[in-house]
Amino acid sequence: MEKNNTLTGRIFDIRRFSTHDGDGIRTTIFIKGCPLKCVWCQNPEGISPEENLIYFENKCINCRLCVKNCSNESIIKNDNKICIIKEKCTDEQNRAAMDICPTGALTMNSKNYTLDEVIEIAIKDKVFFKYGGGVTLSGGEPFFQKDFTIELLKALKELGINTAIETSLFVSSEYLLEALPYLDMIFVDLKVFDNEKHRAFTGVDNEIIKRNIKLILESNKKDSVIIRTPLIPNFTATNDNINDISKYISDIYQNVKYELLNYNPLAKAKYNLIDNLDYCFEENPKMYTDEQMKEFYDVAYNAGIKNLIN
Repeated sequence: MEKNNTLTGRIFDIRRFSTHDGDGIRTTIFIKGCPLKCVWCQNPEGISPEENLIYFENKCINCRLCVKNCSNESIIKNDNKICIIKEKCTDEQNRAAMDICPTGALTMNSKNYTLDEVIEIAIKDKVFFKYGGGVTLSGGEPFFQKDFTIELLKALKELGINTAIETSLFVSSEYLLEALPYLDMIFVDLKVFDNEKHRAFTGVDNEIIKRNIKLILESNKKDSVIIRTPLIPNFTATNDNINDISKYISDIYQNVKYELLNYNPLAKAKYNLIDNLDYCFEENPKMYTDEQMKEFYDVAYNAGIKNLIN
């Protein structure tokens, strides 16, 4: 494979030995930046494309070395907590703060990797991929950094590695068609069917998403697609929404695979790390019970879904 040390992507996490983002043991690469701003986002640290210094209060030992050694008052102590004034932060100051912090309480929320650096990490686990695993691109939204994503997919396929993507499909159909030949599995979130509600809850129109779903469900990749709806109380987890989504996708392809993702209450804790971003719930709901999930499954079945993943 030809070396590529110039094309870079901004990544906020790389998880090896993942078993939840496709078949087998996988390396999941979380690409930063997303055009959607879902009020329930499970990875809010991936929404902004910017690279910023963040503070983990639970790791802090209150040594105040970061404050004492900050040359421009971009790191201060306020109400007995470390505060980062991001408008004043510089790359030099960020590196200095990370280097001097003895516990890793100060760190960057992402890192720029070259294509070769990401490939080098991915092939460490290639021995496991022959048993059904591979690499999954997630986010954020992988297509937000479309050039990096497409070139990474090409490079992985050149190495014979199984590929998957988790995407909103809020992307130009041109770029989607360019990526499709290099994808073995496509996970697509269709969160809200009603366009006005989708815009209110995510900040964007869903017509592009629906158009791209139709495109891939009418392509030769249709059996490699799983449409997913995250069940968010009062937002997506309604019988009408599940019914409308189920009818729409099953009318396009009667054997479409559909998955309802139970509510994840763990996301709320991440919002403590994100400035100017509030979670949609003040009081965090619980996951749905098996009985409640079955009710949602019945709605999907009655609306025409044959291949429901549960």
